Amino acid sequence: MQGKEGLMLQDNENKIFVLDTNVPLYDYNCIYNFQEHNVVLPITLLEEIDKFKKGNETINFHAREFSRELDNLIGDGELNDGVKLSRGGELRIETDTRYDAAIKDIFWVDSPDHRILSIAYNLSKKFGHERVILVSKDINLRMKAKSVGILAEDYKTGQVKNLDELYTGKNIFDKADDSVIDTIYRDGALPFIKAGLDHKPVPNEFFILRNDHKSLLARYINDKKELRFVEKRRAYGIKPRNAEQIFSLEALSDTAVALVTLAGKAGTGKTLMALAAALEARKNYKTILLARPIIPLSNRDMGYLPGDISEKLDPYMKPLFDNLAVIQNQFEEGSADYEKINELLQSEKLLIMPLAYIRGRSLSKSYFIVDEAQNLTPHEVKAIITRAGEGTKIVFTGDPYQIDTPYLDARSNGLTFLIDKMKGQNLYAHVTLEKGERSELAELASNIL
Repeated sequence: MQGKEGLMLQDNENKIFVLDTNVPLYDYNCIYNFQEHNVVLPITLLEEIDKFKKGNETINFHAREFSRELDNLIGDGELNDGVKLSRGGELRIETDTRYDAAIKDIFWVDSPDHRILSIAYNLSKKFGHERVILVSKDINLRMKAKSVGILAEDYKTGQVKNLDELYTGKNIFDKADDSVIDTIYRDGALPFIKAGLDHKPVPNEFFILRNDHKSLLARYINDKKELRFVEKRRAYGIKPRNAEQIFSLEALSDTAVALVTLAGKAGTGKTLMALAAALEARKNYKTILLARPIIPLSNRDMGYLPGDISEKLDPYMKPLFDNLAVIQNQFEEGSADYEKINELLQSEKLLIMPLAYIRGRSLSKSYFIVDEAQNLTPHEVKAIITRAGEGTKIVFTGDPYQIDTPYLDARSNGLTFLIDKMKGQNLYAHVTLEKGERSELAELASNIL
């Protein structure tokens, strides 16, 4: 260490976590999530953070907030002297980026990653291999660290522990009594305790009750502690084709359910169901907003695309317009329902745009659909939901296993995190859609390729 040569680090045996730049860009409060242990920020991290400060994306917001947090924490002090963290341990800036001979021989190209790696290596030699851990969302950097004997791990705050136990939003009971099915179908509902199901339900959980010759779809209504019959319904010309799509429209159409998540592979109808339900319920909302995060094609910056900003954005927004076209083409051209969609677009009561353009907009009494939500971090998801005003409904759709960003995975993305955390809330409903409905060929490709 520079300055006081890490006197505070030497005073205890707590671990020393060296952070990569992508960690504060993922979570600007990251420095407080290492319990009593020490946190080291390579000087290279601060240099890189500075490059991300300008812009309207959430990553730019995180860069600015992280810088502000450091400034508030340090005050008039010096980071190279160490700053005490609230849970114990210290936060320090490390400026010793000198390449050890062993590192220089292996990683001869000078790069920010290699400077951070070198800092972790130097600290490891000084304070002991077992104490120093490099924390990065970058798999390749973690592999490089491990190849030279440095402990390395992912930043795990916000990760779901067990994907196999992730809430699906539905349960199937194959031996339901005829009398239970008949009663719910006749009366519209039945107290859950009388259904004879060995299960502890959560609010808005869906059920498929069936036996050898009967079946019924139901939803658990928490405030009345009952199973309520779920009827198959159309939404703006779209007819659901399976139980999960029926469940989706039920949740999407209920104004009392303010937050809905739909997960599933491509072709299961997530976005189509959400948009159709929004159009059906348009009289209850001032605006329908449909947005998705922009993930540059092949990780190339958007600037390389030809044309003005509208033309540059078109490839990213095209899938959303395709879903709208599917709905519109259910009707005859020139019909009232067909023209209503054009009218909503022209009056900007139906807006399709990049997610970054939503920042600063009022979300009062809006039906807000966020597509490709698996490409958002948990903090981005939180930022979106906390903008919801009175009368707003928010829907997140996506495939947790189809990640397009390098620092997220099936366990750490915002959609998975949201499903895991919101389970059991009265204002929330979730459905995992499993069956593809585009075509037999699309289903085959999705399953085996």
